[in-house]
Amino acid sequence: MQQYEFTLKFALPMNESNGQDFIESLADAGCDDAIVGTGQRGRIALHFTRIADNAFESVTSAIRDVKHAIPDARLIEATPDFVGLSDVAELIGFSRQNLRKLMISHSETFPIPMHSGTVSIWHLFDVLLWLEQQQKRVIDSAVKDIALANMKINVLKQAAILDIHLKTPVQ
Repeated sequence: MQQYEFTLKFALPMNESNGQDFIESLADAGCDDAIVGTGQRGRIALHFTRIADNAFESVTSAIRDVKHAIPDARLIEATPDFVGLSDVAELIGFSRQNLRKLMISHSETFPIPMHSGTVSIWHLFDVLLWLEQQQKRVIDSAVKDIALANMKINVLKQAAILDIHLKTPVQ
């Protein structure tokens, strides 16, 4: 068994915009290992510290527990996953400048961002794997495992949405 830390962000059902109303039912549904954030109207975020056999089971069991308490809640994002260079640098104890220098000097092997722009965004797992394989950095296996699990969940969620859109006739 391993302990994993992650955050799940949900959109609340349209008629239920106050996350405070769900705190007790979330605890009853098994989310007593989460800190619940209700700061944004119509949204709820839960920061879990969950023990499980593996990272994917940790995150999926938490999603099931939230959906049990709030059946119509829609998963927005599982984190950590989408990151900028500053996020990665903070997580691994680098300076942003040092990580940027690595990215520029190894542009042929550094992971391609999933979004390029003023701020580029990567999947955390891709950058951690690159650091481990290309730079021989020691990466905490629990952090790498939860990043991979969250990436899978976020990609699967988006693939399901795309599938729905592809099946809907264009008018």
